[in-house]
Amino acid sequence: MAKLGKRTRAAREAFAGQENLSVEDAVSLVKNNAKAKFDETVEISLNLGVDPRHADQMVRGVVGLPNGTGKTVRVAVFARGAKADEAKEAGADIVGAEDLMETIQGGTIEFDRCIATPDMMPIVGRLGKVLGPRNLMPNPKVGTVTMDVADAVKNAKGGEVQFKVEKAGVVHAGVGKASFDEAKLVENIRAFVGAVAKAKPAGAKGAYMKKVSLSSTMGPGVSIDVDNAVTE
Repeated sequence: MAKLGKRTRAAREAFAGQENLSVEDAVSLVKNNAKAKFDETVEISLNLGVDPRHADQMVRGVVGLPNGTGKTVRVAVFARGAKADEAKEAGADIVGAEDLMETIQGGTIEFDRCIATPDMMPIVGRLGKVLGPRNLMPNPKVGTVTMDVADAVKNAKGGEVQFKVEKAGVVHAGVGKASFDEAKLVENIRAFVGAVAKAKPAGAKGAYMKKVSLSSTMGPGVSIDVDNAVTE
């Protein structure tokens, strides 16, 4: 069995016996034990009582975190003419049409969010097998297929987070950095959990939100009391 380092041992000791904490206590525990040499991301994971194989149990949405994510988001926009100019002025990192499609088909994907005007979807649709598995496919339900590309770019760069339930019924996201003030992390977490709660699908049966966990990039996870997580 591999020997554990001092930091790992200390973290495990700090987390031992800790479970079903309040959001505030969980944030304090995770933040104080994020000891890596880089600014770790604080990550949340929600286990939901849904089966996303059924269309009426799909959970998907977007939420603007009040204090941002602390991450630099690279945005690509499919647009032409005046809309392309708007995207560039709003701070889009990559703007194009057929040329951008060819770049992506060639295997180069240097962005974290993809936005498109509706008239570009016949082009973007050809990239479904590439962008879909990476959760990068523009979708009107989360505001990434829109004529208001400037607003969409600003939202993406300003702390907007998309979420989509995975096959196992799990939703996860980064909700800030370990360097954030505890109060700001708490606010971000409550905003994210609230958005997932509001996205409860019509086909969900029984307990919707089964477990909520918080961790840092390199640290252990701790469970949060579900009732506390959904209460503001």
